[in-house]
Amino acid sequence: MKVVIAVDSFKGSLTSMEAGEAVAEGIRLADRTAEIVVQPLADGGEGTVEALTGGMGGRRESVSVTGPLGSPVNCSYGILEHAGRRTAVIEMAGAAGLTLVPAERRNPLETTTYGVGEVIKDAISKGCRRFIIGIGGSATNDGGAGMLQALGYGFLDEAGHQIAPGAAGLAGLKTITDDRVLPELSECSFRIACDVSNPLCGEQGASAVYGPQKGATDAMVRQMDGWLKDYAALAGEKFPKADPCQAGAGAAGGLGFGFFTFTNAVLESGIKIVLEETRLKQCIRSADLVVTGEGRLDGQTAMGKAPVGVAALAKRYGKPVIAFAGSAAEDAAACNGKGIDAFFPALRTVCTLEEAMEPENAKRNLRETAEQVFRVVKMCVPHA
Repeated sequence: MKVVIAVDSFKGSLTSMEAGEAVAEGIRLADRTAEIVVQPLADGGEGTVEALTGGMGGRRESVSVTGPLGSPVNCSYGILEHAGRRTAVIEMAGAAGLTLVPAERRNPLETTTYGVGEVIKDAISKGCRRFIIGIGGSATNDGGAGMLQALGYGFLDEAGHQIAPGAAGLAGLKTITDDRVLPELSECSFRIACDVSNPLCGEQGASAVYGPQKGATDAMVRQMDGWLKDYAALAGEKFPKADPCQAGAGAAGGLGFGFFTFTNAVLESGIKIVLEETRLKQCIRSADLVVTGEGRLDGQTAMGKAPVGVAALAKRYGKPVIAFAGSAAEDAAACNGKGIDAFFPALRTVCTLEEAMEPENAKRNLRETAEQVFRVVKMCVPHA
């Protein structure tokens, strides 16, 4: 029996590969003859760098960059090598994420994406020309202006000076120039993990939908929305790809618009990118059974999170799918209608959340649950 395992991270407890290996250990206890393949899984958000770099034999890099409030932060990213090409895997939140800003200092008028551009520059200097970038969890609303400034674009005010950091800088934007852009940028391609469809401006735009969680008041939302609208119109005069209505343009405070307009970028589903980059399809085609899961299975999982992405792929090839989770909510049964044939919570005793999330406890629970489930599998499919 060949089993392919692709489990998302148990956030705050186990990485994708740690969770997958724990399941694999349990399967081996039940069936020593099983052929097991463990693949990394992520949805383009938190944990994507760790999953892809660790699961695909890449290496980690760390660089000091400008944080969202202007002070230095260390951002970790991954580099993958395949067929002579280097791919950088970056989470923008590592350089400009909301978690880097104390709650009392959250103010999108001031926060910048400049550090994201600095991470890209560092990766370019190390030979990367392909990029996978997750843009969830941002603290910013600057339309990607900071990132683009770091890459050499001129975002200039009336006096010809670079505008100030943050969304407030866009208020003085008069000219966008590209004569000093990093030359290597034209050789680069970007797959942007973007799972929202918000446009740049308007009632469903970056400012209105995501601004409040970043510290914006109603008045600030109205200001920022107007500035982004003017920015998009100015960009459209020189850059033909500028489209503020593009699905995902409003992601990460308009960073989606910045990537799509000024770089060779495509905005795609995060799980789609990960499944393709890990070549999970090739593994699943020859599998007898597919295992997936995440820390908590619930109705949101069924709405398109990573385990359901794996299940959908498996069903294209008629493969049965089992999922393991740290816990399962009452509405987790919705996952059964999305390709997960059966799911199993791994929690085996009454304990506190903190105890359940202890890595050794989580590994043991996954291992022991997987063993018992696969004893049944082996009994029902004796020649597999």
